[in-house]
Amino acid sequence: MSVPNPQQPTPLLDALRDRTNHPHSPFYAPGHKRGQGISQPLVDLFGAAVFRSDLPELPELDNLFNPEGVIDEAQNLAAEAFGAEHTRFLANGSTCGIIAAIVATCGPGDKIILPRNIHQSAISGLILSGAIPIFVNPEYNSDWDIANCITPESAAAALKQHPDAKAVMVVYPTYHGVCGDLRAIAKITHQYNIPLLVDEAHGAHFNFHPNLPEPALSAGADLTVQSIHKTLGAMTQASMLHVKGDRINIQKLNRALQLVQSTSPSYLLLASLDAARQQIAIHGKELMMQTLDLAAKARSHISQIPGLSVLEPLNTPGFVALDRTRLTVKVSDLGITGFAADEILHSELGVTAELPMPQHLTFIISLGNTETDIDNLVKALTLLAERSKFGNEQCAGFNGWILQEEATSNNQDFSPLPLSHSPIPPLSPSPTPSVSPREAFFSPAETVAIDKAVDRLSAELICPYPPGIPVLMPGEIITPQALEYLQQILADGGKITGCSDPRLQTLKVVRQ
Repeated sequence: MSVPNPQQPTPLLDALRDRTNHPHSPFYAPGHKRGQGISQPLVDLFGAAVFRSDLPELPELDNLFNPEGVIDEAQNLAAEAFGAEHTRFLANGSTCGIIAAIVATCGPGDKIILPRNIHQSAISGLILSGAIPIFVNPEYNSDWDIANCITPESAAAALKQHPDAKAVMVVYPTYHGVCGDLRAIAKITHQYNIPLLVDEAHGAHFNFHPNLPEPALSAGADLTVQSIHKTLGAMTQASMLHVKGDRINIQKLNRALQLVQSTSPSYLLLASLDAARQQIAIHGKELMMQTLDLAAKARSHISQIPGLSVLEPLNTPGFVALDRTRLTVKVSDLGITGFAADEILHSELGVTAELPMPQHLTFIISLGNTETDIDNLVKALTLLAERSKFGNEQCAGFNGWILQEEATSNNQDFSPLPLSHSPIPPLSPSPTPSVSPREAFFSPAETVAIDKAVDRLSAELICPYPPGIPVLMPGEIITPQALEYLQQILADGGKITGCSDPRLQTLKVVRQ
């Protein structure tokens, strides 16, 4: 007789199913009353069933901020599956988890050590907490134009200079799947008896196959935040926060989460976390093996396409392991930017990347991808490379390049657009902003022309998105290099968020 798998139950999902099928007259929010008031176009798109499950905190469904029933059971199962002692479900994405982690460990004026290529959500955490960032520059790979992780040596140097820091935060893995020596960083951090916080948004799958990088909790992290929706089977915006050890005050963390989570969390998102946990806990090794096999097939074929390169483990500072389900392909040798290639692939060839950058594209391969997806990716990149070698008749129609008609009307020879090699976001010359992010955020601001903004203090949080790494943040000195980088991103077809002027002709600065 087989022993039941302890990860088989889905308490939250089961409770939601029961309430969905329980006939009653609803006199509570949401206003659509179990789908009866939903507009027909939404029903046509999604079907009627999903709206019957869009329920609030009914007694049988527990309460996210004071879980004593099915949410508590579901979170405990998730903690066991992901190797944590405590797990909290996040209905506001990993963003709210990162913010809460900073608020729970740092108060006004407290120092926190973190890499300059941190996600913009961490800057929001600095603004809300009043903490002072001590930035550590990540290692930079100039061949690939990629920021790696910070090194143990740089973390140690920052802690030696700022022994009063209250926490260290790192990104593991990076958007490109690059992993640093987290185990060594954890050991150094714990020598100061402070917690190591990890933005593990892109590494939720690490715990479920030995050929993936070591999970952050196993490497010594005290708190980690994972976007379950990014690499596993939850709905968009559904994430988890995990805690291990005694360096995190759980009660303070709970209070911090109440500040940044909705008081009306979507049970559709919460139930998807319960279901995704069960799926990966029971079938994770098989699903991850399939995913790794698909990624290996893609790497093998794409690496043989002339003009394309695939990022492989480099064993350089800040790069000790690579998530091989994350596929980064350099296209700059074809004479086009990653932004142009992304437009071509998406609009012309039916393949959409996760992250375009000046020199390359990054693709997420996950448990939801199929053999057909990989075949389509390889075919599209093969066609992209082949067409780059020819003239008018092959390249006409590609949105990322000069159209044949434009070249002809201007009496120009047809050729690919010149590639602008842009570096990673220019790093501030100082490890700390001139004014704290919180002070700058709440200071009076004024709008100035872009050429008048140099050497002023930024009042805005401006970053290309994705990946969401700020080029300018409140309180940071605006440098010519930063402005040049942002303008180049726009010229190359990238997108910038946070700027009140999307054309980047003006900037908001702290009033002098």
